[in-house]
Amino acid sequence: MLKKRIVPCLDVKDGRTVKGINFVNLVDAGDPVELAIAYAQGGADELVFLDITASYENRDTQLDWVRAVAQNINIPFTVGGGVGSLEDAGRILGAGADKIAINSAAVKKPQLVNDLAKKYGSQCVVAAIDAKREGDDYPVYIGGGRYKTDLTLFEWAQELVRLGAGELLFTSMDHDGTKQGFSNEELSRLSELVSVPIIASGGAGSIQDFVDVFTVGKADAALAASVFHFGEIGIDELKRTLNDNDIPVRL
Repeated sequence: MLKKRIVPCLDVKDGRTVKGINFVNLVDAGDPVELAIAYAQGGADELVFLDITASYENRDTQLDWVRAVAQNINIPFTVGGGVGSLEDAGRILGAGADKIAINSAAVKKPQLVNDLAKKYGSQCVVAAIDAKREGDDYPVYIGGGRYKTDLTLFEWAQELVRLGAGELLFTSMDHDGTKQGFSNEELSRLSELVSVPIIASGGAGSIQDFVDVFTVGKADAALAASVFHFGEIGIDELKRTLNDNDIPVRL
């Protein structure tokens, strides 16, 4: 059985790691390179870095910190934010990232997902989806959660996989930063609809939330930020508890 992955997420703005609630009210959480080293040494399976204002500011991801991270850690890491072309992805992968995450550009240029998968392989392409519940629907948002699209979560997820995405990173905007648990109902449905791994994001507040996201939500990986950044949950303790609950993890 494939092991479940614990993935700290570092939202980067102006070269610093930040964290907010429901995509706003950002506070400083530290230096991304220093945090990356600590996580790699502390048992994290992978890392995700999101340059959270790159798309909104219509600029490329800044690469200095990507290179520094690559030189200092030995676990896979994904970089997203401002990936709008094959050239952007090439620069990020060339700087040392193992995967790229694409969100806003995938909505604007769906063919880019296919082009990226063909050039770099599906295993390098993480399609990120930000969505929130509105009645019985789940509209997709882009631009760091600023702009609502006509797309809906489940249909868009299936289309992204058809285009060649190797993983889906679903962030529930309703749950983001709330520490009230992951959106397990939606995650479970996603896992039934697509054949690629699902990374759950948004809502981690306790170790039990991670147990639930793997058992109820059927996620393949769980991503979190503030509970790790501010020392509220230790990765070693988290993994021991998951193992005790018969959830396969790398110890």
